[in-house]
Amino acid sequence: MALEIPSLAPDESLLSSKGFARNYKNMRHREQRIGIFIDVQNLYHSAKNLYQSRINYQELMKILVGERKLIRALGYVVKSESQNEELTAEASFFDALLSAGIDLRMKDLQVYPGGMKKADWDVGMAVDAIRVADSLDVVILVTGDGDFVPLVEYLKWGKGKLVEVAGFGRTTSSKLREATDVYIDLTEIPRILLKTRASRRSR
Repeated sequence: MALEIPSLAPDESLLSSKGFARNYKNMRHREQRIGIFIDVQNLYHSAKNLYQSRINYQELMKILVGERKLIRALGYVVKSESQNEELTAEASFFDALLSAGIDLRMKDLQVYPGGMKKADWDVGMAVDAIRVADSLDVVILVTGDGDFVPLVEYLKWGKGKLVEVAGFGRTTSSKLREATDVYIDLTEIPRILLKTRASRRSR
């Protein structure tokens, strides 16, 4: 069973206020080498559809890394077919990820005969995590997708790595929560969500 962390704040007094938070704090130390793999599409749509918000990636990285040694942070994104204004917004979004210290892996949206569209990075993200794992002590997956359960199990039992998963509680697979060593519910982290213009206008 995963150690679930409903609240993970950088403030030391908050971390020490509850037993489970103390346990998690004890699992983290400065010498840990960590890699972060972010399912950007999953995160983006969860924040938008559930909370009419966008992610504060600077805060996300600050919380996940802490004082540990960040070896690599990769974000997996899909370039849209949009034009003009929407393309400008997309470019700004990608810039925000880069500014937060996240290297981007990009692919184009695939359009199949009949109009079906598909865009996912599941395989690519899993392959990268496995490739980099030998250089890491901790692998952090930022996603709620249950398709990553086999990856978590392989990293834990096949590679001997500590695995953390960060995602939104309402959209994270229960099997993924159970498989990981540590689960971080992003909804409980202060300042992780930034309201969009549309949500502010609706008030």
